[in-house]
Amino acid sequence: MKTPKGKPSVLACALLTGVANAAVPPDYKGRPFEDSAYQAGAQSIPGVVQCACYDLGGKGVAYHDTDAINHGSGELNQQALHQRPHAGPYIWGFRKDEGVDISYVKDFADLNHPNLVSPLVNQLYVGWTDDGEWCNYTVDVKAPGTYRVSAMYSNQANPIQFSINRRHASDCRLPVDTGHWHRWNYAEIGKIEFPEAGPQLLTFHYNKGNNFAYFVFERLEPAKP
Repeated sequence: MKTPKGKPSVLACALLTGVANAAVPPDYKGRPFEDSAYQAGAQSIPGVVQCACYDLGGKGVAYHDTDAINHGSGELNQQALHQRPHAGPYIWGFRKDEGVDISYVKDFADLNHPNLVSPLVNQLYVGWTDDGEWCNYTVDVKAPGTYRVSAMYSNQANPIQFSINRRHASDCRLPVDTGHWHRWNYAEIGKIEFPEAGPQLLTFHYNKGNNFAYFVFERLEPAKP
């Protein structure tokens, strides 16, 4: 099994740079995720956006989920079998009281078989996805331009969408059906245009049928004249 070179560890978002919310829509009540372990502020673009590090603010502000139960951290991972010795209570119960369903890459579920591309052990991900769900991310865009978007995901070859500051910005598609919730792939899924630099509100819209670990945004250099 191979791990993509240069790709992030379980909470790589902790290495990213914090910013103020000056250019985020003024009526937005969410704020960048932080807790006792992660206090680095908004995730940066270009860079990695970790799906589990969606904003604080609760349902209807930072996310929409079809029910209030976190079926990973708050349910499945409360069982002894799923509290793997390679992790610990912080990972097992990550954001367990919020409605977004979060789990983590486990030795016996995700890494005991070949993957198209393997994630790292303990990588957090959003799962139990359903139609019409979304998460908000306050991001710090370092430079305007067109960005290649790649994803670490599993299962169906579904379309997804991104909005920037509540305006539709990109239609993407997961290119390969991996055949199982716990069979992973890392691949380019599309492009997105950030017209301006600075803090932005990035909304990730998804439907039923996938697990999502993270997105990598890579700026495409302008064509030379």
